Amino acid sequence: MKNTYQDTIAAISTALAPSGIGIVRISGNEAVSVADRVFRAKGGRLLSEAESHTLHYGHIEAGGKILDEVLVSVLRAPRTYTREDIVEINCHGGSLVLRRVLEAVLDAGARLAEPGEFTKRAFLNGRIDLTQAEAVMDLIGSENKSAADSALSHLGGAVKKQITALREKLLYETAYIEAALDDPEHYDLTGYAAELQTKLQDIQKGIQKLLDTAEEGRIIKEGIATVILGSPNVGKSTLLNLLSGEERAIVTDIAGTTRDVLEEQVMLEGMPLRLMDTAGLRETGDRIEQIGVEKAKACAEKADLILYLLDGSRPLAEEDRQHAAALAGRKVILIRNKNDLDPGTTDQEIRRLLPSAPFVSISASEGRGLEELAEIIRDLFLQGEIQHIGEVYITNIRHREALSDAFESLQFTLQAIQSGMPEDIYTVDMMDAYASLGRIIGEDVDEDLIDEIFSQFCMGK
Repeated sequence: MKNTYQDTIAAISTALAPSGIGIVRISGNEAVSVADRVFRAKGGRLLSEAESHTLHYGHIEAGGKILDEVLVSVLRAPRTYTREDIVEINCHGGSLVLRRVLEAVLDAGARLAEPGEFTKRAFLNGRIDLTQAEAVMDLIGSENKSAADSALSHLGGAVKKQITALREKLLYETAYIEAALDDPEHYDLTGYAAELQTKLQDIQKGIQKLLDTAEEGRIIKEGIATVILGSPNVGKSTLLNLLSGEERAIVTDIAGTTRDVLEEQVMLEGMPLRLMDTAGLRETGDRIEQIGVEKAKACAEKADLILYLLDGSRPLAEEDRQHAAALAGRKVILIRNKNDLDPGTTDQEIRRLLPSAPFVSISASEGRGLEELAEIIRDLFLQGEIQHIGEVYITNIRHREALSDAFESLQFTLQAIQSGMPEDIYTVDMMDAYASLGRIIGEDVDEDLIDEIFSQFCMGK
C-alpha cells in the first residue's frame, strides 16, 4: 500500500497545557514552503535555502503581528519520521500560543492532520511496518515499565523480524512446489512431502511460541485485573494504599467507608496490576452502599484475579463462608490480613474456605507478606521473569488472531500431506498462512483496517 497523499498536514504534537516548549509539526511536499510563509528568521534567510536537519531562530508572524519567538527544525525527505519533508516549530508551551501558531500554519496552506496521520504516512511510505506503528500508540499509552519496554521492543522491529522470517520460509517452500510443478524435469518432488511436513511443523512451532506469549503480553500491556474483595473493615483499602505507595483510599474503622470501585495501576515485584478496591461485601439497607456492593461483584466477575481478604483477628462469619463459596472455580488468593494482631481464627480454618486456592498471611498495616503474595501471583500468571531483551511478547489482539489463522492454515496443509493429496493442494493453505502473517506487519490489509488503527492515535502523532 503506497502513500497517495499529496497535501501538506500540520498539527500540535505536544500536550495543550502550560509547559516550557510546545511543538507544531508540518509534514508534506510543501512543508518548507508553508513554514516560510509564517517564519521570519533573525538573519532573514528562508527555510527553503536551509540544509536538512538544521535549527533556525526567529519569529512566527501572521497579519503583520509576531505570534511567538521560536526555534524551527528543517528535516528533508527521506530521512524523516514520515519520509516527507518535515518542519517542526518549537514554540513556548501553552494552549493559546500553540493554537495561534497552528492557525497561522493552516492559513498558510497546510491542512489539519487527522488522528495518527503522521505515523500513518510513515507506514504508507514504508518507513515502519504496522506492528511498529501500533507500538507507537502502545508506548504513548503505556502505564508501567513492562508495557513501555515491550512497546519499545515492538517499535524496534522485534515482531516484524520474527514474522518476516516465518514468511520467508513459507514463501521458499511454496515457490519450490510451484517450480517443481511447472518444471518437473529439473525439480524432483520425490519424498518432498515428508520433508515439507517437518518444515511446516517447525514453522508452526515458531507461531505457537509467539502465541504462547499472548497471555503474558496482555498482562504486560493491560496489567492483571485484580479485585480486592472481602467483608467491611478487613483491610482492603489499607492493602490498596500499601501496594500503590500512597493514600489513595480513605481508611477508617467505620464499616462501609468504601462505596465505589477505586482503581489504581501498581507494580508488585515487577508485575503490573490493575488493582481495584471495592465496597465491603455485606447485606445493607443503605442504597448507595448496596450499589457499591453490586459493583464489587460485577468487577469480580470480569477480574483476572481476586484477592479475597479476611480479618485474621476475628472469627470467621457465615457470610465469609458464603462469599468464598461463590468464588469457587476462579483465580483466587485467600489472604489472612492483620497477622500482627492476636488471632481470632486459624490459618487452617481460612484455608478450608477454598482448599484449592493459594493462601498467604499478611499485615497490610505493617507491610508484611507482600513478597509471598507477589510470588503466588507470579506463579499463577507468568512463566517466569518478564524479560524484554531478545524476547517478544504478543500484546495485540489483532496479531494473536492472525497468528491463530496462520497456524490453522498450516494445520490444513499438514492434514493434506498426511492424506496423500497432490502437492498443488498444499500451496493454497500455505499461501493463506503467508497472507495471515502478512496482515500482522501490514501487507494485504484493507484501507478500512488501516483507518481504524490510526484513528485511535492522538492528533499530532
